[in-house]
Amino acid sequence: MSIVEQTRQGNVLVLTIQNPPVNAFSPGVPEGLHAGLDAALADEAVRAVVIIGGGRTFIAGADIKTFDLPREQAPDLRGFISRLDSFEKPTVAAIHGTALGGGLEVALACTYRVAVRDAQMGLPEVKLGVLPGAGGTQRLPRVVGVQKALEMMLSGNPVKATEAKELGLVDEIVEGELLDGAVSFARAHADARPLPRVSERAVTDASPEVFAAARQSLGKTHRGQLSPSLIVDLAEMAATQPFAVGWDAEARLFMQAKDSPQSRGLRHIFFAEREAGKIPGLGKNTPTTEIKSAGIIGAGTMGGGIAMNFLNVGIPVTIVETSREALDRGLGIIRRNYENTARKGRLSMEDVEGRMGLLTPALDMSALSDADIIIEAVFENMDVKKDIFKRLDAIAKPGAILATNTSTLDVNEIASVTSRPEQLIGLHFFSPANVMKLLEIVRAGKTSDSVLATSMALARRIRKVGVVVGVCDGFVGNRMIHRYGEEARKLVEEGARPQDADAAMHALGLPMGPFEMSDMAGLDIGYSIRQHQAKVRGLPKPDGWLDRIVEAGRKGQKTGGGIYDYDEKRRPSPNADMQRLIEDYRAEQGLQPRELGQEEITGRLVYSLVNEGAQILDEGIAQRAGDIDVIYIYGYGFPAHRGGPMQYADEVGLQNVVAELERYGQTPAPLLKRLAEEGGTFAGWDRQRAGA
Repeated sequence: MSIVEQTRQGNVLVLTIQNPPVNAFSPGVPEGLHAGLDAALADEAVRAVVIIGGGRTFIAGADIKTFDLPREQAPDLRGFISRLDSFEKPTVAAIHGTALGGGLEVALACTYRVAVRDAQMGLPEVKLGVLPGAGGTQRLPRVVGVQKALEMMLSGNPVKATEAKELGLVDEIVEGELLDGAVSFARAHADARPLPRVSERAVTDASPEVFAAARQSLGKTHRGQLSPSLIVDLAEMAATQPFAVGWDAEARLFMQAKDSPQSRGLRHIFFAEREAGKIPGLGKNTPTTEIKSAGIIGAGTMGGGIAMNFLNVGIPVTIVETSREALDRGLGIIRRNYENTARKGRLSMEDVEGRMGLLTPALDMSALSDADIIIEAVFENMDVKKDIFKRLDAIAKPGAILATNTSTLDVNEIASVTSRPEQLIGLHFFSPANVMKLLEIVRAGKTSDSVLATSMALARRIRKVGVVVGVCDGFVGNRMIHRYGEEARKLVEEGARPQDADAAMHALGLPMGPFEMSDMAGLDIGYSIRQHQAKVRGLPKPDGWLDRIVEAGRKGQKTGGGIYDYDEKRRPSPNADMQRLIEDYRAEQGLQPRELGQEEITGRLVYSLVNEGAQILDEGIAQRAGDIDVIYIYGYGFPAHRGGPMQYADEVGLQNVVAELERYGQTPAPLLKRLAEEGGTFAGWDRQRAGA
């Protein structure tokens, strides 16, 4: 079967793209469309052409896998669109599903556009660090105006067909069969002359202030990113220059964006997120359990947030606490969260009541006896958690999944107290659990394939990005952040101020630096972990400068101050007493402070993550370097355009990473050193393992 089928409906030639699953503009599609236009020109009886997608969608965009092909091998989207724009017979884009990226650019080059009511269209290229490269930056402002075009291109978010009709992006909404409606529309406009070409329209709503405001906003919405600024430049060109000038500039700037490290980083994470869902040894036939009800133990900040994930998708939740006061407080927080969302217009009050109606409070764990999954979300204490799972073992129904939300503790040890360790798994949600997209899925030694597959499916259902990790102290994310925190403390001991370390991470694109993160999480948490580890290992009581800050009663944001002071909006400011405490500690330890530049601070912090990540890969705790990048982008705010710490290291060059680690006294992980010596990359290591 041809990728583009040609059929006749009277005097209309229908070109149907059959390139499942999403009719991407990959090799074979432009050739088939060109052949269709040739056939339409050769047949005088053909008065108009309809382009439509077979299957579930129109054209969902260019094929990202072809971005790195040599130009002569890549599908020629611009060449086809250029021909379509000048085609001498009317063309109608018939849109269902999505017309995204190159798909919308094809539609904009057609004479007319019709769509079913639930279709969506947009230009999401900015999310991959590129820009619309086949006329989108020049045609969209000519149709919907500069303001709306900038909004669509800079957010990358699609609009629904009904809004597109109001904007003039769609000429007609088809209520019945799309193909029938499109053919009827084509016949009705077959004699239209001159043909209304978008490229010949003028931009009527542009002003210098619009572009100045757009550029100013980029500092908040797209800090440090290349492609958004290029999009604004091109939109301004659409308003001030002939179409041909903008068309040529767009091709040049598209290549500049595509070849940038930022685009490589965003494309890397696009594919890494999809790869994270593939678990070696788990096939499509692995049995899963349908989760119809959930139980949560603990109605605190974490337990309440976890519950909201289930309520949001219509799964009933029973939430258990040890006291009426704690239970009522937890329910009140959940309600307030929903009501705040409703005040912002993102939920109706009916939605709020509907979700709260799915929530059953209880003071006895026996209320969880019918739950399909039970998630423990109490504080980090092994004895407490083991006691809970011993009790659950007698309460939970056969086949129920038993999950712990521990962020650091040994899931195998927790599983050891149950008679069904194959049913136990770690589900590490990130705070706030109702907001953060990441879910570390911790596979214990005896976790069954079915429980793992069910947990992955559940992550998708509750709109999380699930990443499977192994058991170790802190799993992947927190184990790496612990090493990052150690390096940050060492930098301060050597002479950096806490705000210097945080500023370096801001410059890289992170929303928070290491010390802002510590203050937000609570300095007492790290303090407790250090004290506990020292006690277990028979070591002296920790007495670092951070320990002394906690012992001075400053635990972070929750006490109004930690490393920093905080105002009513939780904005940090340096505290002179804390700086003196640090200076006194250095003097006491005989540490001579020195000036540390931002480049050194950035390198040491990021490379500490990379080095620990390499060790985690070598131990098999993470399956892929890409999994680590997904964890750090969705769980810790690492800037997506950097691609994650492992992709960042690949861009820098692993030989350079090793050299910097050794320069500052860190021992490179064996895998990192080996890859550096071989001239390899983490991405190449992932590909090698995938092919093994």
